[in-house]
Amino acid sequence: MSQIFTRHANTIARASLVALALAGAVFGWLVVTVPRSDYITRRGAPRSQPVMFSHAHHVGGMGLDCRYCHTSVEESKFAGIPPTKTCMNCHAQLFSDAPILEPVRASFRDNTPLSWTRVSDLADFVYFDHSIHVAKGVGCATCHGPVDKMPLMYKDQSLQMEWCLECHRAPERFLRPRDQVFNMQYTPPADQLELGRRLVKEYGVAGPDALASCSVCHR
Repeated sequence: MSQIFTRHANTIARASLVALALAGAVFGWLVVTVPRSDYITRRGAPRSQPVMFSHAHHVGGMGLDCRYCHTSVEESKFAGIPPTKTCMNCHAQLFSDAPILEPVRASFRDNTPLSWTRVSDLADFVYFDHSIHVAKGVGCATCHGPVDKMPLMYKDQSLQMEWCLECHRAPERFLRPRDQVFNMQYTPPADQLELGRRLVKEYGVAGPDALASCSVCHR
């Protein structure tokens, strides 16, 4: 009786198993890597805005405090988007005829708010409160990056859950004194862990088990 399989069948079978294993490994790598990629998270990608507002100029160059525009950041869940009147406090006099600022003047003139594009936009199922983070000593730059060096605003961190948990599980690595929260020039000291542990106690920061609980962010 003739053979059903040729003498090369074993080689083909082995090659098929190796190819299947490689395909599985590549698929697994893609599943883990692609959702974390800058392409998906849009990390580092400047967002278009109705007015090309430069944080580098206003914060880094002029030294404006974050709270001048984001007035509710210390007392509310939301940092707040400034009304056009805030812009016109300066630009009624400075660069008042600049073409690039016509959308600002039109917004103020027509009493129509500018439609700013959110840069750090969390999913709807995530609860985040700016005020509690500020009160516990989390600096603006910890999440938003070197805003004072951004001509156009971009997302500095992925804002994915694993990134948030990195801080929630070891807050002492990131906390700073409250009077330094809005300081864009702040540099963590050499004894950051010692300082952080002291601030955890001083500011009443919950323990890692409580901070890493699902209900903290998903309510």
